[in-house]
Parts: sequence; C-alpha cells; structure tokens
Amino acid sequence: MAHTCHATECEVEVSPQMWGCRRHWFMVPQAIRNQIWHTYRDGQCDDWNPSKPYCLAAKAAVEAVALREGKKPDTRVYDMFLKGENYE
Repeated sequence: MAHTCHATECEVEVSPQMWGCRRHWFMVPQAIRNQIWHTYRDGQCDDWNPSKPYCLAAKAAVEAVALREGKKPDTRVYDMFLKGENYE
C-alpha cells in the first residue's frame, strides 16, 4: 500500500513507519516529533488502529507544518480516528 507524507498537500511517498517526508518531518517541532515516535506502534498503518496519543501528536504535526507553510491543515484522517468509537 502506498503511503505518502502526512503534511497537507504533500504527495511524497514514504515508508509506512514514517509520518512524513524529510523536509516536512524537520518542520515539526522536536517535542511533537518525540511524541510521534513514542506513541507509534509498528503495524498501525496496516491495521488502521493507531492509538489516540499517536493521532493527537500526528495531528499536531500536520497543524504545525501547515502553519509554517501558510496552509489550512488537512487533519481529516486524524479527526476520523479521534471521533471513532474506540476513543470516546
């Protein structure tokens, strides 16, 4: 399955273990990058079952990068997970 960078409007393909491409990853504040690594679970992109803490950190990363790029953040995928029945 193809996996692209999670930054808004980025189409760069990255491995499933990575949140985003190198350029966008290093635009994410270090504290948020640390949260992403701390909460990432191997296989979560395959089973579509990321944890709430991961989704919150990854969503914050999307928002941080979009702010730096002057874009409206596209957080739909994380909003979908965060509104799911597993997290309510």
